[in-house]
Amino acid sequence: MMKREKHMKKQWMIPAVTAVVLALAVPAYARIKLVALPDRGATMIRLDNPNATLIEEERVLTLQKGVNKVDFSWNGVDVDVDSIRLTVLSHPDKVTLLNVSFPPNEQALVWEISSANAWEEKVRISYLLRNIDRLITYMAVADKPETSVNLKSYIIMRNFSGEDFAKANVLLDYGQAFEEGILHEETKQLLFFKKDQVPVTKVWKFDSNVQPWDPEKVEGNVGIPVMYRIENTEKSKLGQNALWDGKARLQQEDGHGGTIVLGEDNAKLVPVGEKLELYIGDSRDIVVTQRKMKDQRINFRKNNVGGVILYDTDEIIHVKMENFKDTPAVLTLVEHIDGQWDMEKCDLQYTRKDASTLEFEIPLPARGKKEFDMHYHRRNIR
Repeated sequence: MMKREKHMKKQWMIPAVTAVVLALAVPAYARIKLVALPDRGATMIRLDNPNATLIEEERVLTLQKGVNKVDFSWNGVDVDVDSIRLTVLSHPDKVTLLNVSFPPNEQALVWEISSANAWEEKVRISYLLRNIDRLITYMAVADKPETSVNLKSYIIMRNFSGEDFAKANVLLDYGQAFEEGILHEETKQLLFFKKDQVPVTKVWKFDSNVQPWDPEKVEGNVGIPVMYRIENTEKSKLGQNALWDGKARLQQEDGHGGTIVLGEDNAKLVPVGEKLELYIGDSRDIVVTQRKMKDQRINFRKNNVGGVILYDTDEIIHVKMENFKDTPAVLTLVEHIDGQWDMEKCDLQYTRKDASTLEFEIPLPARGKKEFDMHYHRRNIR
């Protein structure tokens, strides 16, 4: 391996001479032969881990009957030594790896292999190689009514490992493997997968920790973030594997054969069954106004000298949502309640995302509005 293949024969010439000298100095039954690694056969580059790339390569060793020594070096590249593995493929019951040794002051190891006969043995060598990385990018083109997108995913490979791979099968953890060579200091962009007419939902997202509660008291216009929501499910023509994080570019058909640019967003890792949300801008067509109608301390607990050490609160938040569009809209409303709490009454259903986060999915009619109250108690406040 790991110098250029054209230099490999030269690397093993000196050790081969050493082997001959040893053969003359010891009895015949202890004679060993040094076998140099031949050129790579089938090679797999797995890019599942963004920090280290798994290389699996097949080679054919010419083994003699008895004990053979195989030298494996990696000058000029960054290999995780502990990850190097040798698997016997042709005669696993008659060829045995006896031990592994590491020559001092060298980036190399020597396998000692026992073979029942003299033959050509196919083996698989695997190791983790650093400085081959990959980036995932997406291109999503929405149709004019914004009901579906044509989704493409690209993989960008960058090889700064010091090693040339003239021919290899490249595989992420999903999608089809594709055959592609990549040389040292080379960058390639490849189409990874393509899905047409993937259903999309356009949603407006109000987060009470981010957006102002009363837009009338804020100077200038207040926009609410707008997202394209894509479900990573089979129903949406996806759902086979997680979608990796990466930069997403968004466009929309303009109805005249062209497209308009909506923007860019950084997509997060989306497991199967979860939702991919891509930000396309802010909208002033939806207005959300929140007001705290009640915030009262109750259930005081005092110490021996009458000082208050704990109390609860009784709180009511009133939310008004207005849609000024001529079409219906879906609003995702995110609320936060810190600490321990109990919901006394809520007029709308919600999903509890974590201990302090509530999420509402609220359909708003065209030119319509909705209002609701959220009444809760917070417990054991110091």
